[in-house]
Amino acid sequence: MKITVKKGHVLEHKTPCLVLGVFAGKYKQEPLVQLDQQVDGAFGRATRSKEFTGRKGETLLLHGGSQAPAERILLVGLGKESTFSLDSLRQVTSSAVKLLVQKQQGVFLLALQQLPIKKTAPAERIQAVTEGVLLADYRYDRYLPKAQPGQPVSLERIDLLIPGEEGTAMAKAAVAAAEAIVSGVCFARDLVNAPGNLKSPEYLAMQAVAMAEQTGIRARLLDRRELERQGFGAMLGVAKGSEREPYLIVLEYQGGAEGEKPIALVGKGVTFDSGGISLKPAEKMDEMKMDMGGAATVLGVMQAAARMKLPINLVAVVPAVENMPSGRAIRPGDILTSLSGKTIEVLNTDAEGRLILADALTYVGRYQPRVVIDLATLTGACIIALGHQAAAALGNHEGLMRQIIKAGERSGERFWQLPLWDEYADLVKSDFADVKNTGGRAAGTITAAAFLQQFADKYKWAHLDIAGMAWEEQGKAGQPKGGTGFGVRALVEYLRTEK
Repeated sequence: MKITVKKGHVLEHKTPCLVLGVFAGKYKQEPLVQLDQQVDGAFGRATRSKEFTGRKGETLLLHGGSQAPAERILLVGLGKESTFSLDSLRQVTSSAVKLLVQKQQGVFLLALQQLPIKKTAPAERIQAVTEGVLLADYRYDRYLPKAQPGQPVSLERIDLLIPGEEGTAMAKAAVAAAEAIVSGVCFARDLVNAPGNLKSPEYLAMQAVAMAEQTGIRARLLDRRELERQGFGAMLGVAKGSEREPYLIVLEYQGGAEGEKPIALVGKGVTFDSGGISLKPAEKMDEMKMDMGGAATVLGVMQAAARMKLPINLVAVVPAVENMPSGRAIRPGDILTSLSGKTIEVLNTDAEGRLILADALTYVGRYQPRVVIDLATLTGACIIALGHQAAAALGNHEGLMRQIIKAGERSGERFWQLPLWDEYADLVKSDFADVKNTGGRAAGTITAAAFLQQFADKYKWAHLDIAGMAWEEQGKAGQPKGGTGFGVRALVEYLRTEK
């Protein structure tokens, strides 16, 4: 698919389909008045009969007629202008693209980026529209037949129309940024959607290495022997039950000055989570191939950052394991010695993500990072608390929390901060070791973060629990059923503005 930037009046371009946005009740504005003339009053008749009102998500497809250069005009309802946002723009773009490909339209002209949105720059609107197009174009069809009855047409060329006074170079840069970011999102989605029989820890490691080679990132892998030599006791404890070998994936991107302290990203990489001896219920266990969603996001961010040539230094650390029950698996009540030297009582082998993150958070300290952010599909309690509308954010620095939440708001990926008061640390104290890996049912998301904080107390740190956001169960415009790549857009936005 090719995305191009064009200039000119919105109603003067020849195109198979022109896409215009309409705010609720705003029918008498240009270019809608002129459009109505070109389609012989069809738009006016549709609004007068309430067939089309401009309600958000509503659509009206008209044929151009002899006076209109466009063969078809798709009008997209935007809702109230006062509540329209960049994320609304991204969503309605994806909805429009989804409708058009179902109608076998792979070439069209978009004018949605010209819509007025308070406190936004043209580049932001162009980026949001481009993201909406690219996200709607994503499919995971590796195991599907090449030709399927009723399959939507593939996108061929999308033209973005900008007013004559806006710079073409600016618009092209915004399109390029969106393409880099969404490439990271789609890379993360592909990793999450891959089935467990394919996606071993080694597969995840090889995918990370291949991406690093393509983007100029330095990659290093620590295998079982090296993990044992260095003392990754918590991570190796989780990996014991599986025949598949664990790997620690380490990526280094240098876009900043030599010697500048990096930002470190840590992602939970449990390629399949059966729960271990504390076995999960059979229902929906198939979705546990997504328990490496945090790792996928981290790898997607690294790819996007390298392609955008962000002027920062980044380190990514991904502990990749499989959590399975076997005669070798750790048992409830076992005690592990972590890389930090702290001992951990394992009360529940299905609380394994925090174990591998404990070692990863310790390991990343050797880079002396100025900020550490970990992402993980860590707790079912997060879904109980926030549903599938937001991820949880916890940490030890209020300024960092605010930066991440604002980046999420700008990118359309929401985070909600939960408290991490000192009292919660008492709930993960063990009678037989330094800490235990579960604090019980109450405040499960918070006590999981309180556990991680024991291994992240030497630097500015944020923990993002994306359990409710890494997987889409139903599918919607811009996000088919499956892995979401949640967090890539928000973290890239954070990295672009972090100071």
